[in-house]
Amino acid sequence: MNIEKIVKEMTLEEKAGLCSGADFWHTKAVERLGIPASMVSDGPHGLRKQDEKSDHLGVNESIKAVCFPTACATASSFDRELLTALGEALGDECQAEDISVILGPAVNIKRSPLCGRNFEYFSEDPYLASEMAASHINGVQSRQVGTSLKHFLANNQEHRRMTSDSVIDERTLREIYLAAFEGAVKHAKPWTVMCSYNKINGEYASENYHYLTEILRDEWGFDGYVMSDWGAVNNRVEGVKAGLDLEMPSSGGINDTYLIEAVKEGRLKEQVLDKAVTRILTIIERYKKNRRPETVWDKDAHHELARKMEGECAVLLKNEGILPLADSDEVAFIGYFAAHPRYQGGGSSHINSTKVESAVEAAKYRNVIYAQGYEINMDQVNDSMMKEAVEAAKRAKTAVIFAGLPDAFESEGYDRSHMAMPDCQNALIEAVAAVQPNTVVVLHNGSPVEMPWIGKVKGVLEAYLGGQAVGGAIVDILYGLVNPSGKLAETFPVKLEDNPSYLYYGGEKDVTEYREGVFVGYRYYDKKKMEVLFPFGYGLSYTTFEYSNMKADRQTMKDVDTVTVSLDVTNTGKVTGKEVVEIYVEAVNSAVIRPVRELREFAKVELRPGETKTVSFILGKRAFAYYHTGLKDWYAESGSYLIHAGASSRDLRETVCVKVEATVEVPVVYHLNSTVGDILADPDVAEIIQPLLDKYQKGNGIGNSDGEAAKSAISQQMDDAMFRYMPLRQMLSFAPDISTPEELQGLIRQMNEKKRAII
Repeated sequence: MNIEKIVKEMTLEEKAGLCSGADFWHTKAVERLGIPASMVSDGPHGLRKQDEKSDHLGVNESIKAVCFPTACATASSFDRELLTALGEALGDECQAEDISVILGPAVNIKRSPLCGRNFEYFSEDPYLASEMAASHINGVQSRQVGTSLKHFLANNQEHRRMTSDSVIDERTLREIYLAAFEGAVKHAKPWTVMCSYNKINGEYASENYHYLTEILRDEWGFDGYVMSDWGAVNNRVEGVKAGLDLEMPSSGGINDTYLIEAVKEGRLKEQVLDKAVTRILTIIERYKKNRRPETVWDKDAHHELARKMEGECAVLLKNEGILPLADSDEVAFIGYFAAHPRYQGGGSSHINSTKVESAVEAAKYRNVIYAQGYEINMDQVNDSMMKEAVEAAKRAKTAVIFAGLPDAFESEGYDRSHMAMPDCQNALIEAVAAVQPNTVVVLHNGSPVEMPWIGKVKGVLEAYLGGQAVGGAIVDILYGLVNPSGKLAETFPVKLEDNPSYLYYGGEKDVTEYREGVFVGYRYYDKKKMEVLFPFGYGLSYTTFEYSNMKADRQTMKDVDTVTVSLDVTNTGKVTGKEVVEIYVEAVNSAVIRPVRELREFAKVELRPGETKTVSFILGKRAFAYYHTGLKDWYAESGSYLIHAGASSRDLRETVCVKVEATVEVPVVYHLNSTVGDILADPDVAEIIQPLLDKYQKGNGIGNSDGEAAKSAISQQMDDAMFRYMPLRQMLSFAPDISTPEELQGLIRQMNEKKRAII
């Protein structure tokens, strides 16, 4: 397909038409020019291809496909290779079903546990989210099927999601919300990006030129097409100008007409429309050229992959010697989810699974008894079910309660109003734990829950929404066939009110202010030294690991250099296991308000008992930098940085120190409102102003403790503080005989000239 030639031959009507869907899932064909229709379909943890009735909320039936663990689970694997394998499997299914683009992955930050779509998002940390997404994208696109990285940008709640305005400062956007997309775009090059419904600082994402063009394309180098989320278009003409290429789904020709009229009336340049058409055709052609209709995939093999994945994702939160279980033990499996697991979320990513494996089914050859324990469709204690469960727990050596959040508690389209599990489930756990000291809780949920019973049970295993094979995977872990190795990709606060966004989440009407700034998740809890239920990066194993011998290949570096850090990790236990080594960077003395430490790298390493492996990481400027709004760029301050190797954000095992030298100075402009303390803290200019300051101090007795001028320590401290924070202009008021306005302005000019010469 000669795209340039085809665009020249297209009529204005055909160009406008190509920029919107033919129906719910297809782009338009232009038969006279050989342009085929192209189908996109929901993901990201399974293929939701709808052959007949179409919708975007998972209401109507889709074809049979394998439901893999959702992003809340897969992010907890901290395993890039696992996400690539997931992508490859999805890519094969797409090729077999003639799907050109699968919609996902979703990298929106988990700002609050309340977001109804958190199950589909990776993490509260942008680096982890970006790395997981990049691996997922690379896997899918290795099969010559496109991905659609979503939802760009600042889509962190379901409440009023189609009109809500996310009000966020520039530094926070860069460090948290844009950063999750940035790495995935730069390193994995998704074929498409999906814009979100919401506004960003007053302007809809679908018509935001700054984000869709200046940042996404010009700065990050994105070369695919941008599509709208389903129904996210506000003003179609402004959207095309901003860089929104494809409107989905079809608008019935209404918005096509607006584009035609805008071109004819000179409100939209046809060259701008041509760019959108070219980008869409480029992706259609890429898929068409690499179409593999002969692709087949094995449903059973993909089911087993889903089981293996969940085994790597589940997080062991508590284990007081209760796990793993012995095959000979009589065990009571209690809870509706033991026989009917909740393994995926509700909404557009809902998969019509090829089969579903429950824990009861997976354990059918073991000594297991089952009691339902609670009802799923109402939050009310069922006395007979409760009694049956308690009796089963009494008879068994161990009780395993399968609990969590029902479908009605979290879904696309609305947010949760609290972090609690159903009261009937909490009551069941309390009742069973009262008669059975050996109680384990397995959780099926898409986001954190409060655990008022945490001190009364011996074990807690977080399964998240683990895909259609979750039952088999959990039984594998419970009985020690798989050693749990997941780590939390989000903090579990003790209670909802502890969350940094608590006061402002959801906003007032259509405005949501992100007042917590960069302090999202562990960045907030660790800065506040706040008690949490479980910290970011936390997860237990059936073995133990020791970190040692951490080194850096240099002790000093410029910000344009890289540093390689390495350490030894040893399995000091008795079974083979996998450890996630997390690398955090901490600025020792920063001039700006920053998190205590931030995740900058990670690796998952498998070790046999007694085995030691050396793990290495390369850190560059971004690992030490924050976004400087004055520079409009990332800035690594000169100074010392601690590089920690940890098993969570609060379990730091080894540390090395590196000094970084900034090669770009922050431009400082001195003026009459510059304070004395700030000037003296700058060695480049302090000597210029020092003679004048000496005269001022002497004349006002500051720093003079001789004879009658001696002052109390408190009085002296007050004088020193007032002097340090005094703007230069006050010298003209307090001591007009020391300097004239002209002389003071001359000194200011000298200081600025010297700074400019240095920079």
